[in-house]
Parts: sequence; structure tokens; C-alpha cells
Amino acid sequence: MSEPALNDALIAAHGLTPEEYTRILEIIGRAPSFTELGIFSAMWNEHCSYKSSKKWLRTLPTSGPQVICGPGENAGVVDIGDGQAVVFKMESHNHPSYIEPYQGAATGVGGILRDVFTMGARPIAAMNALSFGEPSHPKTPHLVRGVVEGIGGYGNSFGVPTVGGEVRFHPAYNGNCLVNAFAAGLADADKIFYSAASGVGMPVVYLGAKTGRDGVGGATMASAEFDDTIEEKRPTVQVGDPFTEKRLLEACLELMASGAVISIQDMGAAGLTCSAVEMGDKGGLGIKLQLDDVPQRETGMSAYEMMLSESQERMLMVLKPEREAEARAIFEKWDLDFAIVGETIAEDRFVILHGNEIKADLPLSELSSSAPEYDRPWIETPAAAPLAEAPAITALDGLRALIGSPSYAHKAWVWEQYDSQVMADTIRTPGLGAGIVRVHGTEKALAFTSDVTPRYVRANPFEGGKQAVAEAYRNLCAVGAKPLASTDNLNFGNPEKPEIMGQFVGAIKGIGAACAALDMPIVSGNVSLYNETDGRAILPTPTIGAVGLIDRVDQIISGLPEDGDLALVIGETAGHLGQSALLTEALGIEGGDAPPVDLALERRNGEFLRANRGLVKAACDLSDGGLALAAFEMAEAAGLGVTIDSKDIGALFGEDQARYLIAASFDQAEALMVAAGQAGVTLAMVGRFGGDTVTLGADSAPLHDLSHRYRTSFARAIGSA
Repeated sequence: MSEPALNDALIAAHGLTPEEYTRILEIIGRAPSFTELGIFSAMWNEHCSYKSSKKWLRTLPTSGPQVICGPGENAGVVDIGDGQAVVFKMESHNHPSYIEPYQGAATGVGGILRDVFTMGARPIAAMNALSFGEPSHPKTPHLVRGVVEGIGGYGNSFGVPTVGGEVRFHPAYNGNCLVNAFAAGLADADKIFYSAASGVGMPVVYLGAKTGRDGVGGATMASAEFDDTIEEKRPTVQVGDPFTEKRLLEACLELMASGAVISIQDMGAAGLTCSAVEMGDKGGLGIKLQLDDVPQRETGMSAYEMMLSESQERMLMVLKPEREAEARAIFEKWDLDFAIVGETIAEDRFVILHGNEIKADLPLSELSSSAPEYDRPWIETPAAAPLAEAPAITALDGLRALIGSPSYAHKAWVWEQYDSQVMADTIRTPGLGAGIVRVHGTEKALAFTSDVTPRYVRANPFEGGKQAVAEAYRNLCAVGAKPLASTDNLNFGNPEKPEIMGQFVGAIKGIGAACAALDMPIVSGNVSLYNETDGRAILPTPTIGAVGLIDRVDQIISGLPEDGDLALVIGETAGHLGQSALLTEALGIEGGDAPPVDLALERRNGEFLRANRGLVKAACDLSDGGLALAAFEMAEAAGLGVTIDSKDIGALFGEDQARYLIAASFDQAEALMVAAGQAGVTLAMVGRFGGDTVTLGADSAPLHDLSHRYRTSFARAIGSA
């Protein structure tokens, strides 16, 4: 099959600038073949090279005594004691999910699970963070239903519990939904598998499902804005098979246990190209591939298609040659393809053979570690104007607006489609705070959460970045977990626009400051840029996924308030209403500054809660919706009414940071007051739980009426009531 002649339009269609193409000519001293152009395009796009973000990602704290492996591998690895490690990462599948929501979301789950078990870990938990346009937009209900079904369809079939996440709606996501998928697994700390190839002449082995034409060009598509040609991009979306992935998991873990594996890499973005290049580059070796030996499910595939296919459920491995027969037998037992498709070579070359022809012969290191890196111009986000006046609204009207909004209504419609109990180790299911999973066979447990408030980041990227980490920290502390480490999924618009790049830089600085202050290093992550349609960007959405450790399951704070319990708030309340959920949902106002985040106070208050968890029946952090929404959610989950004494709208709905709402008996509250005084922590009684009404200051309403609104608004908003 002859390859098309290169021209300016074809080069631009591959996402390469004229300057980048000139650099390619300088590197190889000639015009590239069509296959070589595709390889450069895949390796140099934002999705694989991080060329616009590398400069700033390097500033993040990524190490600590608990960190076994930080960014740069398939997933991060953190020590949890007793010779065990938790392996985790969060990654986006935004563009594919907008084009084809079911398969886009499903393959996002599949990809993040492979990132985890490629490291030798068995997945034990999944989460997702979803952002959609306004419910009234004609495409939103279709996207919500498709994405949720895709996540459930893949995760449930694979057999991993989905234990948490978040869902938000905002007009800024009308043209670009966000699907951020998180997975975590367990491994022995001394049996982690890495991707760096080693040894010359070692066989390069293809594992898993056959290669097809699905997903060709997917990584390049994910590094570009959308426009009115979006439907033409549907063929770039991959198709997943969770049952094949489950078999791939078991085969890989069995092969890893045999000692036959030198290195292994998931075939994710850019498929064979990215996996082979990364393995070779990390090991300082070249790679030669013979594409005639690649298992294919379609006929007549070109070298270009095979190198850029993103068919799912595939791995690439460097194998000890004397163990080939044993390895092949394992994969044949699991009814999966096993094929030697190449070898490692001493020269710095990436050689692709197909049909007795050399289709590509490139310096391998130039494709990965020498990819372009840009210091994009950026403009600092201007300071937000303060709020002109307090909102004129009654407390109950404010609460009704929040619990009737799909962003804050009960999300059972979403998480009831996910299996949260598979594997039988889930202790706390989605619905109220961080998810918790027992470390199988031990008394330990791990807590998982994901958090960001995009409107804060838009108003004040630095404080918004800090707040995303701080809220994740609080969600872990609120269940009694010691925060260990974080993963980030940085979703932004076009980085070539200085104001968008300014959002990114500010958020990174805030995230870095918070991770350092709260001892939550970033150990893995993903950057998703160009989330724009027709020039309109999403809200800056740097999602933070975090993991915490609970030494013994009897230390978990997971109860609910009981009739007669007191409601107390840890932390200082000033009534900050700028960028609050109340203004947005009740009044349609997105004004004011984001709340300031005092990181020393965050740490002190979080440590106080964990140290005194034996005196606490129930706890949750105060964030969106402030005290009023948190008190309602906690009481409603227990089937109780609640009375909050304050009449002040700022005190009820303000989103001051470093605060927790806790429920405690009278005796427990007395002991907590003494402990708070000794620790220098602010603790105030704000009300009590009980009865069958919700009272905010002077306003009351039946719990039953509010609960019905809370539990039906989400399905009604997306037309699935």
C-alpha cells in the first residue's frame, strides 16, 4: 500500500506546527515517511509529550518517605506499611466521551485500570469525576446517561468497586464534558513492575487483544479543540471489552509472578508507538518492530494504522527469552494473543518493518525525551472584585435551591449504576464523603476522594488550586484517614491563549503549595488541554484525587448522627460568600473572590479531628453550600431533622475553608471542647440533630418534603425520573 505524499495540510492535520515539522527535518535529515509523520505526531502531541505543561509540572512536590514511585511511570506507588503499597492514578477521557459517551467513558475506565495493573497491582477501587453542561442543553442528558452507563458497564463487568467521585453541571461544559477516571490497586512493595526496557536482543512481546482500526489518531484528536467537524472524529474513539481486560489482568499478574517479565507497558494513547518508545527511551535502548507479526482483527491494515491504533486491552512487554514458552502458555490459557513482534537493540533507533519494507527508521530518544517543550506566555488572572452586597434570600429558599440543583442533589441515580460492593471489601459506599476499602486480609483500610471547585479556580487560580488539595485532605480526615498522597487531572482550555495558560500556572502554584504544606505529594497524573469548542473554554478544572490510610478499621469515622446529638463546627466561620454555591444556584451570580485557604489551619484542624475521632459519631468537611447544606445532608442520610441556630446567611452558606461539621453526644461534645482548647482549635456548637423538621434560624420545613426534593431532582433534571 503506497503512502500519501506529505503536504502542509496533511502536516497540520497531524497537529504539528511548521516549526515542529522543520525540527523533524533537522533531526532525521530528510522528509519523513507518512508512518514516521504519524509517529512524530503521536509522540509530540500534548497528550503524550506534555509539551506545554512539563515546565510547570516539574515544580510540584512529588517525593516523600511514603513515596515508592512518583510521576513518570504508568501510576504512582505509595508505601502503606507491612510490605504493601497502594498504586493509583487519575486520567482523563474527555474528548472521546463527548464524541461517543458510552465507549469514551468505558475505555477511560479500562485505560486507568491497565495503568494500575501494569505496575503489578490488583485493582481494588475506582472513582470518577464528571463535569457536564447545563441540564437544559440538548446534548447534556444524552452525555450523562451514556457516560454513566459506560463507566458502570466496564467497571462492573471487570469487577472493581466504584467507591466515590463527583458530578457537576455548568454551561462552560456544554461543548466539552469532562470524564476523569481514577483507579487504585494493591501490590507488594518489593514487586512493582516498571516500563524501562533492559538488555539488548530481548524479545518485545505483544499481549492481549488484537489490533484494529479503532482509535487511530486518538491521542492527536485529544490535543485539539472541537469545532463543527466533531462527528467526523467518531472513528478516533476506541471500543472496549471489559471481559477481555479481566482476562488480561489475570494473565499479566500470573506472568509477573513467574519472574519472566523484564518490563511492561500498557498500550494506551498512541498504542504501539507510545508504549514501544517509552520502554526503549527509559531503558536507553532502541526498538525494532516487525508489524507482520502483530495480531490483527482487520485485513489490509497499514503500518500507519497499526502504529497509531488505540485498540483496547493490549500490553507490550520485554520478556526474558528463556521464559517464552512458559509465558506463551499462560496467555494461551487465558485465551489471549501472545506474539513476539520485535526486539531491543543497542542503537538509538526506532525501526518499523512491514511487508519486507522499512516504514520508519527514527532516532528513538528524539521521539520521547527530546520532544518539544514550550514556555507558553501567560497572563495572571486579575483579582476578582469583592461582592457588592449580601444576597437577599431566606435560608430555606437557599437550601431548596441547592438540593434542587443537579450539582448538589442526591446522586443515587449515578452511583447506584455502579457496583460498589464487588470484591466484598468496600466499607463505605458512594454518597457521603470519601469511599473506604479494606486492605484485604488485614485490619487496615484505604480511603479515596476526588475534589475541585472550578468556579474558585476561574476566579482565583492560586487559591482554587490550594482549595482542591485542601478539600481532598479534609475529606480524608473526615473519615479518620491519614492523607498519604495525591494524583492530579489538570483539565484546561487552549494553552496557546495567555489567559488560559495563566489559569494553569496559577493552579499549579496553588496545588504545589498545598501538597507541600499538607504532605500530600503528587505521585501521578494527567494533563488535558484544548478543552474548548468554537473558542469557548471549559472552567479550569484541576481535579485532585487523593488516598489516605486508616491503620485499623475500628478507627474509621463512618457513623451517622443520632437523635439528640449536638452539631459542632471545627474551624472559624467568617461567612465567605464569594463564588459560593448559594450565589450560583439560587441567584445565578458567579461573583466575588474564592475563599482564602490557610494551609497551616487546614493541617491543624484535620489533625485535631483525627486525634479525637473516638469522640466523634459523624463528620464531614464544609465546602460547597457551607454549613446549611452539610447539616442537611448529614441529617437526611440518618433520617433525622436538624436545627441550626444561626439566622445569618453568611454563617449558614458561607464557604470558609478548614472547617468540619461533626455530630457528637453531649458528653463527647464536652470532652471535645476541652481538647480543642488545649490544641488551640476553634470549636463551636451550632445546633442539634433530631425530630422530623429542618430548621435554619427562624425558618422550618418538614424533612420529608426536603428529602423528596433532594432525592428526585437529579433524575428529573436529566429527564430520567
